[in-house]
Amino acid sequence: MKLRRIFSLLLALMMTVAMAGCSSQEEEAVADTASTETVESAEEMITTEVVEEETAGYAYGADVTFYSDEPVSYSMMFSDHEAYPYQDTWRIFEAITEKTNVTLDLTLIARTDYEDKKSVLVNTGDSPYIIPKTYDESAYVNGGQVVAVSDWVQYMPNYQKAVEEWGMASDLKSKLQADGKYYVLPGMWETAGDGYSFIIRKDIFEAAGVDVTGNEGNWTYEDFYEALKTVKAYTGSDYVLSDRHTAKSTINIAAKAYGVTAGWGIANGVKFNTESEQYEFVETSDNFKSYVTYFNKLVNEGLMDLESFSQDDETALAKFYRGESYVINGNYQNLADMSALMQVDDAELYMIVQPGGPAGMLQIENSRLENGVMIAQRALDELGEEEFIKMLRFIDWLWYSEEGHMLTLWGLEGETYTIEDGKVALDSDISYNGLNMDTATKKLNVDYGFGGGVFAYGGSYEIRSSKMTDGQLDFNNRIQEYRVMTPLDPPIMADEEQSEEMNLIKTPLMDYVDTMTMKFITGQADIDAEWDVYVAQCEALGSTRFEQYCNDIFADTKGILGY
Repeated sequence: MKLRRIFSLLLALMMTVAMAGCSSQEEEAVADTASTETVESAEEMITTEVVEEETAGYAYGADVTFYSDEPVSYSMMFSDHEAYPYQDTWRIFEAITEKTNVTLDLTLIARTDYEDKKSVLVNTGDSPYIIPKTYDESAYVNGGQVVAVSDWVQYMPNYQKAVEEWGMASDLKSKLQADGKYYVLPGMWETAGDGYSFIIRKDIFEAAGVDVTGNEGNWTYEDFYEALKTVKAYTGSDYVLSDRHTAKSTINIAAKAYGVTAGWGIANGVKFNTESEQYEFVETSDNFKSYVTYFNKLVNEGLMDLESFSQDDETALAKFYRGESYVINGNYQNLADMSALMQVDDAELYMIVQPGGPAGMLQIENSRLENGVMIAQRALDELGEEEFIKMLRFIDWLWYSEEGHMLTLWGLEGETYTIEDGKVALDSDISYNGLNMDTATKKLNVDYGFGGGVFAYGGSYEIRSSKMTDGQLDFNNRIQEYRVMTPLDPPIMADEEQSEEMNLIKTPLMDYVDTMTMKFITGQADIDAEWDVYVAQCEALGSTRFEQYCNDIFADTKGILGY
């Protein structure tokens, strides 16, 4: 949109307040209801202000069940997961309607096609009103088809309550765009999560003489390397670690310990140095060279299966189940399922705290934000301001109230769960997240629709911990005890033109980095002999220019971010 483009340019150049005329009646309607001033600080946009007003026709409020006197329907995009495919008999949607008098008109999209089809629907202006399961909203900001939700959160009392009580302002800064606003309502957790790590055969490690529980609090990746060597010598196996996810998760979590990026987290290759307050392109650093050298060492010494980088997940898991490997990547939900599938007697599985590295003994998951909800601009255009705010208050209840979290995660008290001694007790004939595996005949997500990824994320520590088994709670507590939380990098608040120019650099540059990362690790490229050529090629592809872009944009916007 023309207006947003003007905001972006003025913010980057002058950081002054500007007004611009709208080119259509629709834009004038937006301008009437949203701020037309450039935001001068994050605190100005990320506030906990709540508009308290009496309304006719519906109930709302912090810790108040949203209820519309008249039946209402809102359209919503729905990511249909193949592991628990949508059923029109699911109790979750019936329960939502019973509690709120709201019916959700779903556009079902297979999870594997969700991002592509979402992009088409949003960019053509044909998307449903509510667009959940959004991990990266940046591609939609400049198209004018989604609402700058930060202009409207004052009408969402449960959302604002979480921002205030959990101190989420710093986290929300990471969502700010060039105009100083944000365009997605993120899922918010009171505490950071545990994430992915290594699932090991603890029985084998300890039989080999590795004191897992005694050492994991302090071990680095080099210590983990020594442990893998010990296990290989004890077992005489061809390899110790044979990975799933084509090792993208493993090289991602290790990269964080080395202060670099790779795998699932490769992004743009820059990290923020909190001491110098400068962005640095880290993929040509000494730490990156040490990082690829480490994994190359694992491969060369037969500690990591070379097929880890090409095999499908089923093949990797089969090796682990048969006892051919003793380490694999996963999250705690994976561990619960894997334990029942082991083909080795008395196998004891254990998830270790992720090792530390040159960047420190860090928590791998340092964000308390999850995927979130975008709101289509057409919702505001078609509903009008008053009804649009009503819909926001429904969203506020469903995704951000304690009652909404409990409903979408666990279902209905007395029907799918009870509360015993202040804790959730899932009915014994229903399984979820490793619970009731021996007694259940039904699954909470498959048969009822509760506990699915479209709704059930974000919430208090009590909500997060309520779905943990004793083992997962122990894993989470070990992370909190042994590892340090690191601050989030500030956002690179590029405007549309800057984003286009940076993407022209980033795409070929990071494709090259990703390719060379694999070649260095697997031995297709000699690290010592070809390192200087690699660095020079990164320079030729624009690594220094990209770094400078980041720092110039940060210099222009750091006042907004509080630096």
